[in-house]
Amino acid sequence: MPLSEGGLILVVEDHSTIAELIGECLERIGYDVDFARDGVEALRRIDEDAYDLVILDRSLPRLDGIDVCRRISQRQGMRPSVLMLTAHESWADKVTGLEAGADDYLTKPFAPAELQARVTALMKRIRREVAGMVLQVADLTLDCESMRVHRSGVEIHLTPTGLRLLTILMRQSPRVVSREELVRALWRGEEPESDCLRSHLYQVRKAVDAGSSRPLVHTMLTAGYKIADVGVRGHEDTREAFAA
Repeated sequence: MPLSEGGLILVVEDHSTIAELIGECLERIGYDVDFARDGVEALRRIDEDAYDLVILDRSLPRLDGIDVCRRISQRQGMRPSVLMLTAHESWADKVTGLEAGADDYLTKPFAPAELQARVTALMKRIRREVAGMVLQVADLTLDCESMRVHRSGVEIHLTPTGLRLLTILMRQSPRVVSREELVRALWRGEEPESDCLRSHLYQVRKAVDAGSSRPLVHTMLTAGYKIADVGVRGHEDTREAFAA
């Protein structure tokens, strides 16, 4: 974190200059940053990617920031934290944002150091919350604090990369996670070798589904991967299922 652990942040801001300044400020301290120019695009990106934090302008085209925040807070399963960014200074405006589900509120204009401090505090809180969680899909569990994995009470041993991969898929379950999303999360967007992800997925699938009649690791045709208890492989691309 700032100092080194990083994270994925979505900046939702329709003023390109402000968005670029925020992006540069956050990238400087180790975060990966995506951008959306309006509320509709923001929700689409949040559906497609596993963001840790959304920095959300209140006044947006197409869909207001308050409405976007409410929809984020109503999402099932894991959801990103929200830092509301706005020119509205009144206490009533801040209360409206917090009641909509924002985790923090920052008023424009702001100093880059204050933005960095608030983002750092939110990301530390996110990691504390995640560390105390036990993720579960069917009979598969992952203790995020000890990083121990069990299926039907039997411990499963994975490589560090395999553990990170499993954590991402379980946090997003039952959502399909794209190949690009996994590469970015695991290697900051640059896969070491062309078949590296496939090899790690194969090892995770082999460890998790070995000896079970109900596979949990699924390769979805043209879409990506997911962990879910669907009973059968359904819409999987079976060609890749055997390879990965």
